[in-house]
Amino acid sequence: MHSHEHGHDHAHSHSGHHHHQVSPADAANSAFIAGIVLNSAYVVVQVIAGLMTHSMALLSDAGHNLSDVASLVLSLLAFRLARVKPTNSFTYGYKKTTILAALTNAVVLLITIGVLGYESVDRLLHPRPVQGGIVAIVAGIGIVINLASALLFFRNKDHDLNTRGAYLHLLTDAMVSLGVVIAGIIISFTSWFWLDGAVSIVVLLVIVAGTWSLLTDSLKLSLDAVPPNVDLPEIEEVITKITGVQSIHHMHIWAMSTTENALTTHLVLDDKLNFDQKMQLVGKIKHELLHNNIQHATIELESADMPCEDADC
Repeated sequence: MHSHEHGHDHAHSHSGHHHHQVSPADAANSAFIAGIVLNSAYVVVQVIAGLMTHSMALLSDAGHNLSDVASLVLSLLAFRLARVKPTNSFTYGYKKTTILAALTNAVVLLITIGVLGYESVDRLLHPRPVQGGIVAIVAGIGIVINLASALLFFRNKDHDLNTRGAYLHLLTDAMVSLGVVIAGIIISFTSWFWLDGAVSIVVLLVIVAGTWSLLTDSLKLSLDAVPPNVDLPEIEEVITKITGVQSIHHMHIWAMSTTENALTTHLVLDDKLNFDQKMQLVGKIKHELLHNNIQHATIELESADMPCEDADC
């Protein structure tokens, strides 16, 4: 027999978020919109300045910031889609789009890096005159914008892969802009134009380093791996410690979205318990799971002497 998923745990998981503060999703939503507006405006400034000053470092940074805007737009879209109600063909709704958005974001970023990298190496080998002073000023504005945007995401960065992606991204950008400022100042005093290409290569390496974990994490979640904020042996222990639980098997844990995790498992409960007591115990287990980052649990009950008919026994 199956215990129904939409029992008290469902009500609990929703009421848990909404009473005290703005839900992580709402906060993230407004943070994404503000981030998109700020960064889009800045990209326009950077591209114009980059073309006027012939600075590859500024253009690299603009490409980088443009990819930020793209990633923020993708994440925002995914957040919106994640709230769409389930339908007969999409019984989970579109929650998984959040994972696909994180994956797409990482892939697009790596392609951007390839294109800019090629151009930067060319600049390093064949330096062209660059107006260092303007480069430094424009990149300076970037530090302020990126730090301001990163702060928007700081509160929710541990709730969700996309928010963490955005936060790390913007923080990296601020560091990158700082590098461009320093290069601009040095160029304006020394006319070492090769520095422009060199700095843009460093900028790109920094982005690769930051994107790699986003790529691997989102790829793992796409393949239904156990999410990074969940420890399977620990969850088993939490359940088996509850009085009345005799054994546990066939546990599967996967991510439904970048913020919600699901679990299915088979449990053998103490045979002395009557049906109502078993149902109460299942409710208690789901409550415990909720505190361990499992928002949707489906639990199947078995008796100890039941023959094993399941395909994955």
